[in-house]
Amino acid sequence: MTDKPTLTPRERALECARLALDKKALDVKIMEIGRLSSIADYLVLASGRSDKQAQAIADSVKKGLKKYGKALDVEGLKEGNWIVVDYGDVLVHVFQEEIRRYYDLDGLWAAADRVEIPTAYLWEGTEGTPE
Repeated sequence: MTDKPTLTPRERALECARLALDKKALDVKIMEIGRLSSIADYLVLASGRSDKQAQAIADSVKKGLKKYGKALDVEGLKEGNWIVVDYGDVLVHVFQEEIRRYYDLDGLWAAADRVEIPTAYLWEGTEGTPE
């Protein structure tokens, strides 16, 4: 039996963000909620423009993190409006844009500290800029 490599909760959240951004997710945020709630240490929020893109983002996260262990639960993947991928210490929420605005988890967790996403992961605002 081989041991799977492990990630700290922060590393897992950053990897989730990177994998979401690989599928051109919009407005990706990492919020450190551990001091505010016992549900998880981090929330990763991301938006897609359609159900297909939201599903592709969630699939990218699931497949990319498989080498570190399976998600505990995945909800909403079939519908693609609001998908939650639960890793215990990290909750990934992938929304269609209008659903994200309606439920406003960004506002609900506004008191949470934000984790900066490395610039190398970002694609928004970098189109057309020389490397």
